[in-house]
Order: sequence, then structure tokens, then C-alpha cells
Amino acid sequence: MERSELNMYSSDRSVHQKFTPAPPPPIFSTPPATGIPASSTNQLYSWSGTTPTTALPPPRPQTPVPWSNGLCDCGSDLKNCCITCWCPCITFGQISEIIDKGSSSCGANGALYALIFCLTGCQCCFSCFYRSKMRQQYNLEKSPCGDCLVHCCCEVCALCQEYKELENQGFDMKIGWHGNVERQNRGVAMTPIAQESMTRQID
Repeated sequence: MERSELNMYSSDRSVHQKFTPAPPPPIFSTPPATGIPASSTNQLYSWSGTTPTTALPPPRPQTPVPWSNGLCDCGSDLKNCCITCWCPCITFGQISEIIDKGSSSCGANGALYALIFCLTGCQCCFSCFYRSKMRQQYNLEKSPCGDCLVHCCCEVCALCQEYKELENQGFDMKIGWHGNVERQNRGVAMTPIAQESMTRQID
């Protein structure tokens, strides 16, 4: 009787040891190593095999170039000088159409110029805006002073200078922007007048 009870106790103990779950693994205080080196700085690593590129500095602005004719060189084109003195709205309309690249017409800009002149007498505030726009397009110097001051003190001289500058850039002021574009599409090169005169002198 005692031997049978002992056998049953030993068999129950073996079964209990067989089905007892294993103890959980110990919890480490530090995370296990992953093979990736730790860094003190927040850097992003690229595994594509390419070296990181550095951003190039922005290009420096070009130095403004001087005007091809002076502010007081109105006498170089007497015909345009007379038209500008008697009816500056015509010269301004031709200039503004070229500067706006055909988005506005010569007649509309000239009429608006004349209207501002008749109502307020401050047409120079309107024309100096186009002088600033023209300087930005052709990278011209702000000389001999600011654009508003040039037009307020010498409106006629400023318009003549701008008209002549566009001619020296290769534009035919009589045919407007669209006429110059059609002429260029036909194969007639818009060579600056200043360069043509220099080549003739060299020849």
C-alpha cells in the first residue's frame, strides 16, 4: 500500500515537471546591441552608397551696365526730341509697348499718359515706373539719380534717353513690339545699333 502510493506520487511529480512552463527570460536593464553605431548628433545616414552633396551658393547679381546714351543726349535724334517735346505721350506709348512686350498697346498707354497729364499733371509718376521696369529688364544703372527724380526733373530728356536705349538694343520703335517679333521671325536679326557701328569702324 505504501509502495503504490509512492509510485503514484512520483508519477504525478514527473507529469508536473513535464508540463510546467519555462520561466520568463530575464529583463535586461540596457537594450541589446543592434549593430548600428550610436551617435551623439541627429544625423541621417544614407545607405545608397552616394556621398552627400553640398548646396551651391546663390549666384552673385551681375553688375549693372551703363546706358548707351546720356540723359542730355537728346540732340542725337532731333526728330524724336521734337516729338517728345510737343507730344510726349507718343514717345511714352512706344516705349511702354516694348517694355510690356506687347501686353499693352502704344495707343492705350499714350492715352492714359495724356489723361494723367491733363487731370493731375503727375504723369512723371507713371513714366518713372516704366523706367524702373526697363532698367530691370536690361540691367541698367540707376543714373544719374533715382528714376522718380529723373522723370520729375527731366521728363522729356528721360523719355528720349529710354527711346534711344531701346533703339540701341535693336528695336524698331516705329513698328511696335509685334512688328519687331514678326521681323525677327522672318529672320531679320535684332542687332544692337551700337555693335553695328563698332563693326563698321573696325572694317
